[in-house]
Amino acid sequence: MTSDVSRGVHPDDPAEGSREQGEAAEAAVARRAEEQREEEDRDEEDREEEDTAPEHTEDVLDLLYRQHEEIRRLFADVEQAGADERSSLFHELVRLLSVHETAEQELVHPAIRDLGGADVVDARVGEEHRATELLSTLTDMGTEAEGFDTLLAQLREDVLAHAEHEEQAEFPILRQGTARERLVSLAGAVRAAERIAPTRPHPGVESPAANLLLGPPLAIMDRARDAIRAVLGR
Repeated sequence: MTSDVSRGVHPDDPAEGSREQGEAAEAAVARRAEEQREEEDRDEEDREEEDTAPEHTEDVLDLLYRQHEEIRRLFADVEQAGADERSSLFHELVRLLSVHETAEQELVHPAIRDLGGADVVDARVGEEHRATELLSTLTDMGTEAEGFDTLLAQLREDVLAHAEHEEQAEFPILRQGTARERLVSLAGAVRAAERIAPTRPHPGVESPAANLLLGPPLAIMDRARDAIRAVLGR
């Protein structure tokens, strides 16, 4: 093996140390440049995924249909779950039903009334009130209480019938009378309402604003109003 001395390079030669430092610096710069390119590529992929995400193209009726399917699934999950999982699944069902109906009352029902569907909306509001009373009773009872299964089956029947009525009598009015762009805008507003809607229903309170007043603090009402108005451009 040829030594550094035989090659004319002394191990302690300052020039050799400078050369090695320079190569190390160049390698570090190259690594940083490569990392920056990879980060830019990831950012571009994220932007592309965001532009094509369902929430940017999904209209309000598609969203509500999807929520109905999730509600059906959750009912089945609660009915089949063991004791350890049942409480958490029921809590999830309570929240989804609460925010779903609040979003409809806040945004969808008024739009259908404007299209001449007041009678249809009034029928749906009555159904929602009955379901909300039963849901509150079940929430107070708890999943381990005697009679819970019987009342849960009744709630399931009422809620799924209500969803079917919405899909058959209410949603077509909104689909036929509202521009696609408006429906997409309403979907964004529904998502905003869902973020601030109560996680526990309050029977007998038909106004979504009053419902929020009984649940979260007033500050959330302000944020909810701002979020909905921002999405709808009011």
